[in-house]
Amino acid sequence: MKIVVLLLAFLNGAYMLLDGVYVILKGKYIGPEKPGPWASLFEKWQVDVFKLGPLFIVFGLAWLTWIYAFWNQLAWARGMGITLGVLTLWYLPVGTLFSIIIIVLLLVARQKLGL
Repeated sequence: MKIVVLLLAFLNGAYMLLDGVYVILKGKYIGPEKPGPWASLFEKWQVDVFKLGPLFIVFGLAWLTWIYAFWNQLAWARGMGITLGVLTLWYLPVGTLFSIIIIVLLLVARQKLGL
């Protein structure tokens, strides 16, 4: 179960970090010209989604930092993981799914995860 959480967190974090760097350098996200469904949320608030590269980088680095904390069973790892999961729910569709799984596992399987 711990490996599943780590893998999902790595996929979330690494992709967000890469996507953030990519949009800053190329002016578009990895993949199709139009970003995923998450972009609609920001567009409703009049936010230019192509200017969110730094946000993606921060989220990516936060997830990767959390992996270190979780792996090393630091006292604050569980709280940070739940917080990051909640804060990443907007990243539809895959980031949302991964975040929900991570949150549920952190809440339900605390002892099995060594927290």
